[in-house]
Formats: sequence, C-alpha cells, structure tokens
Amino acid sequence: MENFSEAWESISNYCKNNISDVAYETWFRKLKPVGLDFDEGTAIIEAPNNFNKQTIIRCYSELLCDAFESIFGKGISFQLLVRDELPRAKAESSTEANDYELTFDSFVVGPSNRFAHAACVAVASKPAAAYNPLYIHGSSGLGKTHLLHAIANEIEATDSNLSIVYINGEEFTNEMIDAIRSSTTPLFREKYRQADVFLVDDIQFIAGKDSTMEEFFHTFNALHQANKQIILTSDRPPKDISSLEERLKTRFESGLMADIQPPDLETRIAIIANKAKQIGLDIPDNVTEYIANRLKSNIRQLEGAVKKLKAYYLLEGKPLNITTAQAAISDIMNNSQPTPVTVELIIEEVGRTYGVIAEDIRSSKRKKEISLARQISMLIIREITQLSMVEIGEVFNRDHSTVVYAVKAVEANVKRDPHMRATVEDIIKNIRDR
Repeated sequence: MENFSEAWESISNYCKNNISDVAYETWFRKLKPVGLDFDEGTAIIEAPNNFNKQTIIRCYSELLCDAFESIFGKGISFQLLVRDELPRAKAESSTEANDYELTFDSFVVGPSNRFAHAACVAVASKPAAAYNPLYIHGSSGLGKTHLLHAIANEIEATDSNLSIVYINGEEFTNEMIDAIRSSTTPLFREKYRQADVFLVDDIQFIAGKDSTMEEFFHTFNALHQANKQIILTSDRPPKDISSLEERLKTRFESGLMADIQPPDLETRIAIIANKAKQIGLDIPDNVTEYIANRLKSNIRQLEGAVKKLKAYYLLEGKPLNITTAQAAISDIMNNSQPTPVTVELIIEEVGRTYGVIAEDIRSSKRKKEISLARQISMLIIREITQLSMVEIGEVFNRDHSTVVYAVKAVEANVKRDPHMRATVEDIIKNIRDR
C-alpha cells in the first residue's frame, strides 16, 4: 500500500504534465489511490463520483495507462471505482485506504498541537463520553486531517462494529446537491444519520450554502441527541465563518474547541525525521535543519519535501545534500496556483454556494440564480487573480463592458447586503486556503 501511495504521486505528475491545468484539476485532482495487487496486476483508484469516473474512462484511459507503464512497466492495469463500489471497509471512510500512516503513533506532538492531540486521544478512547462535539481548527496543512483519521483508526481498532463515517464539507455539499437533483434525499439522510462516529473535515465549506446548512443542522441534531460522537475540523473558529448560520455556530461551540498553531523549529525537525523514517530515507541532520528553517507554517509541505527528496535520490541518483534540498523545496517556496486552475476553482466554489453547476455559470443562460453566480464569479476572479476585465470576459465569453457592469453591480450589492458580503468573503477565504 505504501509503495502505491508513493507511486501515485509520480503517476499523477505524469498525467499533470500531459494535460492542461484545468483538465487536471477538474478530473484528476480528487482521485485517490486505494490499493495495488501485484499478483493480480491491478491497481484500484477511487473516483469522487460516477460522472468523474466515466469521463476519465472515456477521455483519459490511454493517458492513465501510459502513466502506469512509465512507473511500473507493462503488466499493471487500473480499475476506477466510486466509493459505493469499494469494499465496505473502504466505503465507510473515503480516505481510509490512503491514510495507512495517519495514526496517533505517527503524529508528532509539540507545543502547538498538544492540547488538540490530547482531546482527540480522549475522544478516540471513549466516543461520545468525553467531548461532543469536538471542534479542531487551524490553518491548512497543520495536521487536522491526520488527527481525524487517527481517531477513526483508533476507534476501528477498538470496536470494529461501530459505524465510522468520514467526509469533508465540500463532499457533503456535493452529495447534498446530487441528492436534491435525483430526489434521493432520504437515502442521503440515512447514510449519515446511522453513524456512530461522524467526522467532518473542512466544515467551513458548507457556509453560505442554505440547503446544505439546513440539512447539516438536522443531521447534527439527530446524531447529537442519539449520543453519537461528532468531530469537526475547520480552518477557523465558528465565530469567524461569516456566512455560517448562528444556530450552527452555537452547536459547534457547545462542545470542546481546540486550535492547532504552526509548529516550532524543534517540532518541524521532528516531523521531517519522522516522515523520513516512515519512507526509509536517511536524511543528514544539516539537510533536515535546512528544510525546517525554510518551511515554517505547513506540515504537509514538510512531508512533501521529504517525499520529493526521496524521488530525487531514487529516480535521479542525486545525493541527499543541501543542494538537492534546495531543488526539492523550490516549487514549494515559490508555490502559486496557475491562474486557469484558480479560475476553475472559483467558478466551482461559487456554483456550490449558489446551487448551480459550473457549466451554467460559464454559459449564456440568464436565469436569476445563474446570472448572480456568474457576476459573483467575475468579482472574485478579479479579486484573487488580478486578471483584467478583458481577460475575465474571455473566461465567460463576454465582452469587456459586461464584466465591468457585473463587477460594479456585485460590489454595490456587497456594500448594501451583509449576508452577501459574508458569503463572498467566505468563498474568497475558501479558495485562498486550498
């Protein structure tokens, strides 16, 4: 499993280098490696939904075959499955197959996360008896997801009869939208309200989405009243999620709240050493300190740098020295999402917030809710990407004057309407924190 997870990064990079940024973000970014059976010669990949699965099979099968061959040679095929098609143990946690190392033992504890870690250990040892709900908040890449899965893995090891359900706020929103469109809302509710342990990552993504917040409110109440354990994570405390309903804020704040801060130097060094040990890499102390002194705010970046060092060492034969470390972290130090990718993410996030699909936002349809989503997309694209009005017009196949009018109209509405202002601010925050 570990080998396939590491190989998947190389497979993903192969695909990314052979298609456009927008195509990669749209179709490949959310694929997850599940497992690789060398005896059967089959790799299993999880797709986020059936539409994504069918599009990749139809349009990108040859690319994926080439990517697998570039890493494993001939003889390995792939099978693309959505969550419901996976074995039950995998279906109960969409990322369980990809978190073989996400346990309490592999979590590096330091002053910045000690309280949150202790709270999670307490919840895992006695679900619904210690802190319920448990709300963990902190910036992206500080270990919140690791702790969620550590809780799930610990509870699963202790009592495999408990139903453990993991999802992130973005996926919950997407599933809610699909359920409404397909008239399967009762099944959607049953899926989440039967959980004994309900873990929700990045809960901030439900903010501003009225139908999703309504459904989550009732799901939360049903589980809490039934004495089921609820654990939530977010990039900020509830009071700072502007467009989150007050009744949800009060419920999220009713249990224990624990924040995680960026790790100090000693913790960063320990994280690098721990990750290197996991993947069998012996990094010299001066190289470890070099990386720790430059990547200061994101654990995910530290671990990514170690993986990239290993790739340079194994694939290109480069020595494990500071020069190689400089190359390994150069992309991270200068990281910025390409404008086409950011534009696509903005349109998708606005669409989720206002309950319309991205294709309609880019279309010529004039329904009120679609036009509003389109205008807000234009404003946020201008705010985040600094594209010109002409360039934004090209994204939507509109002329310069239409974009100018749209941006001014939304700016005026944002000034007058506190709810719209909060919603726009949260969308911008969600995009910038990805």
